[in-house]
Amino acid sequence: MAQKRDYYEVLGVSKSATDEELKKAYRKLAKKYHPDANPDNKEEAEQKFKEVNEAYEVLSDAQKRRMYDQFGHDGPAGFGGGNPGGGYYSYSTSGFSGFEDFDLGDIFSSIFGGGAGRSGSRRNNGPMKGADLRYNLDISFEEAFLGVEKDISISRDEKCTTCSGTGAKPGTSSETCKTCGGSGQVRQVQNTILGQMQTSRTCTACHGTGKIIKEVCETCKGKGTVRKVAKIKVKIPAGIDTDQSIVLRGEGEPGVRGGANGDLYIVVRIKKNSVYTRKGTTVYCNVPITFTQATLGAELLIPMVDGTKMKYRIPEGTQTGTTFTIKGKGFKNINTNNNGDFVFTVNVQVPKRLSKEQRDLLTQLAKTMNEQPPIKKRGIFG
Repeated sequence: MAQKRDYYEVLGVSKSATDEELKKAYRKLAKKYHPDANPDNKEEAEQKFKEVNEAYEVLSDAQKRRMYDQFGHDGPAGFGGGNPGGGYYSYSTSGFSGFEDFDLGDIFSSIFGGGAGRSGSRRNNGPMKGADLRYNLDISFEEAFLGVEKDISISRDEKCTTCSGTGAKPGTSSETCKTCGGSGQVRQVQNTILGQMQTSRTCTACHGTGKIIKEVCETCKGKGTVRKVAKIKVKIPAGIDTDQSIVLRGEGEPGVRGGANGDLYIVVRIKKNSVYTRKGTTVYCNVPITFTQATLGAELLIPMVDGTKMKYRIPEGTQTGTTFTIKGKGFKNINTNNNGDFVFTVNVQVPKRLSKEQRDLLTQLAKTMNEQPPIKKRGIFG
């Protein structure tokens, strides 16, 4: 009998992989090796599909994963004198937790009579919501301030219009799998050290779907979905900040077996601005002024984020680095609809070059203020 491959190797993940990484790897490989997607190499694809399912079945279960990491495929050697059930044994402080691929409800049902029925199947064969999608959207500082409507394009699966999502050729229909009776699971009785026990495994005839498609749709190859690029309008509200998300319900991947579509998460990222910065709902900027404006006071025209200009009077004797606040002219708070403030800092600009007239005037000003006037530079000849 061929030795089984390491489950982590089967899924192509490291031993420290998270549950989300396991799920992502499983979905990718299950889609790749699904027999219906490999009509020219169906037998080999089916074997790999089963191998991927088996690996994920173990590694997605926390208890089974711990036992697998500790003992591998064979389980703890010598436990109870052998391994007649073909799976690995596991145990915990709460007692026996079952066998690989065993349904715990079936175990106790077979031991204690099992007239009460099962609370549910390990595999949900009912409707399932589709996967959520994420889209990163870059917008300008001004667009975040004012709000904007954007057109985006995303690649996603959509229900096949040829077969209406059934996967069957138009005019035909899928049939209930006779092997599993439509449950997607096949049960069998095995002799173990605890007696006869029922086990459950994925039906290989329908690959767990519960349906058999004899004539597949030529458009979607039996998947029921096709890959398309969808164009969607997104309304960005005024006041949104970097890394905040907008959720578009039902714009994600299509649901399975009649389940609802997943959602689309638009994650906003705001580009840097050369004039303005932001902290929460407050806008900050620097405004240059002349030394005469700083000295005498002046009425300034302050450029606002929305493109308008607002008059603001600064007092005489204003020092460089002084900040002024204009109330209610910052970003809108999405939750309260209140606006933040606009804060600007003045920077006094000293002229680098003066005309003779300007220089003479400043010299006279300096004398009246008991300041040392600028020293004239002498030429080479005195």
